[in-house]
Amino acid sequence: MAKKDLKYTRNIGIAAHIDAGKTTTTERILFYTGINHKIGEVHDGAATMDWMKQEQERGITITSAATCCEWMYNKKKYQINIIDTPGHVDFTVEVERSMRVLDGMVVLFSAVDGVEPQSETVWRQADKYGIPRIAFVNKMDRQGADFFNVCHQIRKILGAKSIPIQIPIRIGDDFKGVVDLIENKSIIWDENNYGMTYYKNPIPEDMKNIVFDYQNKLLETLSEHDDIIMEKFLYGNENYSSISKEDIIFSLRENTMKMNVIPILCGSSFKNKGVQSILDAICRYLPSPLEVKDIVGVNPVNNKKEKRKPTEDEPFSALAFKIASDPFVGRLAFFRVYSGKIESGSYSFNARSGNKERISRIYQMHANKQNPVDKVRAGDIAAVVGFKDIKTGDTLCDEKYPILLEKILFPEPVIGLAIEPKYKSDIDKMSFALSKLMEEDPTFQVRTDNYTGQTIISGMGELHLEIIVDRMKREFKVEVNQGKPQVEYKEALTNLVEHREIYKKQTGGRGKYADILFRLEPGNIGESGLIFINKIKGGNIPKEYIPSIEKGFKEMMKNGPLSGYEIDNAKVTVLDGSYHSVDSDQLSFELAGKLGFREAAKKAKPVLLEPIMKLEVLIPEENMGDIIGDLNRRRGIIQNMNSKNNIKVIQSLVPLSEMFGYVTILRTLTSGRGTSVMEFSHYDSVPETVMENVIIENKNRKNK
Repeated sequence: MAKKDLKYTRNIGIAAHIDAGKTTTTERILFYTGINHKIGEVHDGAATMDWMKQEQERGITITSAATCCEWMYNKKKYQINIIDTPGHVDFTVEVERSMRVLDGMVVLFSAVDGVEPQSETVWRQADKYGIPRIAFVNKMDRQGADFFNVCHQIRKILGAKSIPIQIPIRIGDDFKGVVDLIENKSIIWDENNYGMTYYKNPIPEDMKNIVFDYQNKLLETLSEHDDIIMEKFLYGNENYSSISKEDIIFSLRENTMKMNVIPILCGSSFKNKGVQSILDAICRYLPSPLEVKDIVGVNPVNNKKEKRKPTEDEPFSALAFKIASDPFVGRLAFFRVYSGKIESGSYSFNARSGNKERISRIYQMHANKQNPVDKVRAGDIAAVVGFKDIKTGDTLCDEKYPILLEKILFPEPVIGLAIEPKYKSDIDKMSFALSKLMEEDPTFQVRTDNYTGQTIISGMGELHLEIIVDRMKREFKVEVNQGKPQVEYKEALTNLVEHREIYKKQTGGRGKYADILFRLEPGNIGESGLIFINKIKGGNIPKEYIPSIEKGFKEMMKNGPLSGYEIDNAKVTVLDGSYHSVDSDQLSFELAGKLGFREAAKKAKPVLLEPIMKLEVLIPEENMGDIIGDLNRRRGIIQNMNSKNNIKVIQSLVPLSEMFGYVTILRTLTSGRGTSVMEFSHYDSVPETVMENVIIENKNRKNK
């Protein structure tokens, strides 16, 4: 097998707000690249990338799907690995983990709705991972489409240096095609053969002035970052024709990869106009695996940083970014190869677990279909089966050259639901289903309530949990009864407390004895978990008992003193103590840690924390007063009010506990014309009056 030229590989994601047309665009890409011989439509439930039953019924994307296609650009064949990601905020985790392994991105915007809340979330995630991107303004055929307004919003709201490289010919029902500012030609797609054929024609006479203006704006923007373009532009009397097409493409490519500029294209995926231009732009402006920074990791043996170059000659390294269950091949681990190569049937080393994993079969993925391949190499995205213990975020590498790549961080779940199987015989089946779903989705968690014994499932939103329950029924044949959604509160300590705990028990024969003096205080802001510091000197407590004390503290953090909710963070410093040569053992010190932590936490002025959501409401102007009044009643804090396409936009922070059933109320108040988008923002302390009610409600629930 000859070495593959990575210069012609692109690993890209397609992301946007819900309903901007991501899946429709991906379907057209698969059609034009010859992967599919007919176009699957989202509204018909026939989209290739939306293969889950729930996706087809709701017309939304829930899970990120991977596919691979080839495209001829400039007489060269490019391999494009595409990940189509969800737009709904409840499934942000799918976008997050996909971002980690992408080299470039196509961000879609609706020409009618412009920059929407989830567009901002996706954009911030792409900034976090330093991903170069191009933008595509979709739905130019819709009434109310405004390409130039969307370009303005991308600059103003997202703070991006956006450059239109195409402008539309007409809009709405009259949308004909685009003018390519670089080619200096208009592109018209043939509607009779699904846009497979397109024609390059001269620019319409009535558009020559606006085209000239935008060509010069393109050069002005590039000249800010490119001295050669600036010299030629100024020397040529600020005339577009003074600079060659090749110079503009080269400069645009360099500055897109440096994230100095964002090229903007436009079209209508549903009407088959503009998709081939996206494919050309992916090949032309987005980086190959060779052009991104070398991946950096830590050698688990000596804890030193190491780099891996994207070549086959380097030792093998890959990141598993998604685990999925397939009814035919079993558990699949999706991974991105950063360096080296691996063959099916060989072994890989899991740097997290320290165990070898057999890679029995490797597949090139196409949505939920798998094409077996013999080997994968640097730059490839593929899936493996036959592994024992691979989790999301694990590093697979060469055992002789171990490396641990940076983990993927996921947000904490904010909403819970009590469930139980409808039939007692399904208890084991339910446990199996929940463990499989937890493997796939790091933002989905399962716990048992210590007081009621109920199984509580937690996730990112009501839709997230609804999909989970639906999947249990369809995929695992488990029907469940479910309670009302519950907010996932947390508890926090606000004071420093010093406490001595002496645990003594004598029951005849060998007794129990442990004595610890410790300081308990709030942990570091922005961090979660326990910070444990041991300051015992002189052997007052033997070293072998210290881990047991820490274990006792950690266990008690799961049940706060106010209402049994998890304590978000804490810092414990063990100062002194004593032991008995006969009666002391590890269990005694663990119990002393538990009892001591519980007593100290009560004195540390604990408070209740609740999830605060970022809410954006779009409403007609005449409903402003009613909506603001309703948000105030829900303890909402209005942060911003502005207008977007004759619609009023209210941005606010509202506690999640006040938002159940909000969509129904909003529709009632606005006669069905209002819409809202909500996503998690942060945790904040609950006001005292509300806190008392939450504690009483929780106590009543546990007593039932």
